[in-house]
Amino acid sequence: MPQLRAVFLLMIAGLFVWGGWSFFSPGVVGNAPLQAYMPPATDQPISPIPTRLELDPRKVALGRRLFHETRLSRDNSISCASCHVLKLAGVDARALAVGIDGRLNTVNTPTVLNSGFNFSQFWDGRAVSLEDQVAGPLHNPVEMDTNWRQVIAKLEGVADYRRDFAAIWPGGITAGHIQSALAEFERSLITPDAPFDHYLRGDSLALSAQAREGWELFRKLGCIACHQGVNVGGNMYANLGVMGDFFADRGKPLLQSDLGRFNVTGLEEDRHMFKVPSLRNVERTAPYFHDGSITSLGDAVDTMARYQLGCGWRRRSARHCWPSSTV
Repeated sequence: MPQLRAVFLLMIAGLFVWGGWSFFSPGVVGNAPLQAYMPPATDQPISPIPTRLELDPRKVALGRRLFHETRLSRDNSISCASCHVLKLAGVDARALAVGIDGRLNTVNTPTVLNSGFNFSQFWDGRAVSLEDQVAGPLHNPVEMDTNWRQVIAKLEGVADYRRDFAAIWPGGITAGHIQSALAEFERSLITPDAPFDHYLRGDSLALSAQAREGWELFRKLGCIACHQGVNVGGNMYANLGVMGDFFADRGKPLLQSDLGRFNVTGLEEDRHMFKVPSLRNVERTAPYFHDGSITSLGDAVDTMARYQLGCGWRRRSARHCWPSSTV
């Protein structure tokens, strides 16, 4: 059993972690024509991250400034980068996000890296695009606690912003233009060239023997049923606790945020339904799950095996899940 668990962790680390801070590379955006993203032909349900995207470099540059701009919060104390720390793989390493005045959110900060490949944003999928997502934390009273009128007034007081917005949009600084610039920058935060990307492109030597074994188990055991697509996740919703009551076993009071997609749709079948998180760079984005309740990658794998697959890494009942040679 420990050997299988180790193989799985090596597979996660070896397959999905990026090869470098590629989103800062001039190859991602620039003045030259760029290759638009088109998933390569593959017989796998997972596609490699494209090495280049067709983005507007002016919007990316403006969006980068806005991403680090504390004027987007009511008291000018935090920015997008306060929770999505790029040096920390786009997260804040906290169980729960912290907003202005130290106000504690009820959900864990998802990584902003590769977020442009997600089919919706937020754990409950309430935003259909990165543009829509911008308005969420800006208006949330436990995050930035402000509104568009206040934000626009502050940005219009800065000559550089007036100039840079007008250079892209004749209409100048508007809510829609702020959203567009931030979303364009966030789309540039891609992390291509992980070993697994090279493997998917045909380099059979890009993965170690253990990582290849982990990849095989990942498919055979059914992890790939939910973790798929370019982001190895982020392209579907799934119930947290298919094979067991995760929330009852968690031992904490149920919060509104634990209802997941139900808060958006009001449909009973969406109770405890969440957007499947990406496994890209997952070794560096702890703690895990919407509530930040799992602190280590090993425990996250254990929890998914138990509640999503009906297996237990450390239980004899696991024998119906794993090959006998590995248990």
